[in-house]
Amino acid sequence: MLAYLPRPPTDTSRYGTFPQKPDLPAAPGAQVEDGGQQAAATTAKRSAPMPNYPSAPRRSGFVPREPSLPPSRGSLTTQHHRGRPSWCPPPAPQEAGARLYPLHALSVANIPNSSRGKTSARSSTVHTPEGLQSRRCKLLEEDSPMVQAGKRQRQRYVTKVGKCQVNLGNIQDKKRFLSDIFTTIVDLKYRWFLFVFMMCYIVTWVVFGFIYFFDAWVRGDVGHQGDPEWQACIENVDGFVSALLFSVESQRTIGYGTRMVTANCAEGVILLMAQSIVGSMIDAMMVGCMFVKISRPKKRAQTLIFSKNCVISCRDEKLCLMFRVGDLRESHMVDAKIRAKLIKSRQTAEGEFIPLEQSELNLGYDTGEDRLFLVEPQIICHVINHHSPFWDMSAESLRREQFEIIIILEGIVEATGNHCFATGMTCQARTSYTEDEILWGYRFEPCMSLEKGAFQVDYSRFEMTFEVQTPAASAKELHELKELEQQEHSTLSLYWDHLLQPC
Repeated sequence: MLAYLPRPPTDTSRYGTFPQKPDLPAAPGAQVEDGGQQAAATTAKRSAPMPNYPSAPRRSGFVPREPSLPPSRGSLTTQHHRGRPSWCPPPAPQEAGARLYPLHALSVANIPNSSRGKTSARSSTVHTPEGLQSRRCKLLEEDSPMVQAGKRQRQRYVTKVGKCQVNLGNIQDKKRFLSDIFTTIVDLKYRWFLFVFMMCYIVTWVVFGFIYFFDAWVRGDVGHQGDPEWQACIENVDGFVSALLFSVESQRTIGYGTRMVTANCAEGVILLMAQSIVGSMIDAMMVGCMFVKISRPKKRAQTLIFSKNCVISCRDEKLCLMFRVGDLRESHMVDAKIRAKLIKSRQTAEGEFIPLEQSELNLGYDTGEDRLFLVEPQIICHVINHHSPFWDMSAESLRREQFEIIIILEGIVEATGNHCFATGMTCQARTSYTEDEILWGYRFEPCMSLEKGAFQVDYSRFEMTFEVQTPAASAKELHELKELEQQEHSTLSLYWDHLLQPC
């Protein structure tokens, strides 16, 4: 549930400046006996380049090192890493001959040497500065690209292919499923559906076969086989196998003629009538379930495709969130509608935590733009205005947010929307976009051209985007800036009008 909470801020401009070289205590065991040797060691350290200390290990491996900066006068050379800002405290130098270890291991004594395996390297105890400075360094280290990549590998609410990753458990009142047995059977997987389909027939055949055999055994038809003077109830039934064959022939109306019910007993006629009624009910239910199962337009959604990424750029001087949708079939969707949901956890002013709250994204349902004539790929646009949840979001704050956008495309399958059906079958295609799948400052490339008197769609360019000039500020900041410019322009106009008036 905590996967969609905002990340800690990473803007380094609000933290201020910190010293490049904090005063760290000297390493134990590195005492110098006389002043001459100490001065020589200091001169050698200043003239020699600073060794490349490996940074603290991340969950996805070490961050690659960059070239060291040239040494400044009166200070040691500082090493800049991607995961550690330049103003964070550098690692303390160790004494000569000591093996270099990651920063998190400098406070651990007697770390074994992995190259030799027998000797142990001496490590210095370094006291990391506590307080606000160390916390800010840790914040920026956790916001490095490698760590962010590990954090963003989280569970989706809806996968890219439209499957909802929600498992229902601890359902106490399961008898509700039996009250709607038709939908329960249709929703089964194919292997279980075929198992239920076969067992419905096999069980009825075996049950009525056993009843026929029991009736023939009780009346003595089994013991008088071949007696021409015996009046049998069911002829040519001399065992359970023959009774089972008679049950199959009766229910499936095969009628080979060797086994049959005579008028010598009333129970045989009643059993035959009951089996015929039960068999007709099973036929009606199973054939109906099979027809609905194979004719469901669920697979139609496989030919409705969405773009891999969303883009944010300006359209008609407004910041817009856009994605592309297309249909691969020549039979089009009838009355296609599209809508979007934003999935994000939040905390109310009273302190209540709402996990995975769903909010609506306006795709033009008030103007009718959400109804699509999906003949060619179309770019769906969400205008970021003061009603949009992205009103206060800028390019920098987008990296710190955690949310998921669910896109739902619904329509009637054209192949089922004819006069043979009262209503066509509705198909639904879904996909999702997370915050790291949104490209700020990009547009989709055109994928349709005019060739030989017809429009040609090139689906190889369906996913292609190109970068455009887009302000990194949020839509709210752009709106305030535009209003400020309008106010300044009106003020200047009034000032010039006042100057141009005659005395």
